[in-house]
Amino acid sequence: MIANVITLIRMPLLAIVVMLLYQPSGVWHLVAAGAIVMLILLDSVDGIVARSLGQTSVLGSVLDIAADRAVEQVMWIVYAHLGLLPVWVPLVVVVRGIFVDAIRAVAPARGLTPFELLHSRLGRFLVKSPWLRSPYGAVKALAFCLLAVQSGLEMMGAPNAHIVAIAAQIATWAAVALCLLRGLPVLVEGPRTLRELPERPTS
Repeated sequence: MIANVITLIRMPLLAIVVMLLYQPSGVWHLVAAGAIVMLILLDSVDGIVARSLGQTSVLGSVLDIAADRAVEQVMWIVYAHLGLLPVWVPLVVVVRGIFVDAIRAVAPARGLTPFELLHSRLGRFLVKSPWLRSPYGAVKALAFCLLAVQSGLEMMGAPNAHIVAIAAQIATWAAVALCLLRGLPVLVEGPRTLRELPERPTS
């Protein structure tokens, strides 16, 4: 399906972004910031295409979440490795992702999409609602872009690099806070939903 192809295209683009961020020239780090914008935009494009063509599916939902997680975790880890972030940032994000994804992974086996694990209005709002999902994606994208710009400006000796660094840290804190907030409903409601579903026979 076209939507799934768009989702998977994000992976080689992610590899290009990482390669750019490890270049010794600050100019390439600024180029990486632009590539990050495209990487984040494709996350919205695949969903729009899936809905417009009627190609929504359990597989598509799982691939979308997997791609989001890969982009998110790789970017935080790379920035920590480059010394732009404290190591606790990727550790928190990775551990949160492991527990949330472990619960979500059971959903397809029970005939549910990962989002169908949530029943409360608050839980659906925090995880699925565009009113929170979009701001989370935006602040995360902003953090990723600002960190790339910060790195590039620092390598180029720009005098305003510290201003960008402050903005990048604020965006990072906001992104991590929203990451934890949006994971909480899955950790609380997911196990309850799975317990209420009948077990499927294994053979």
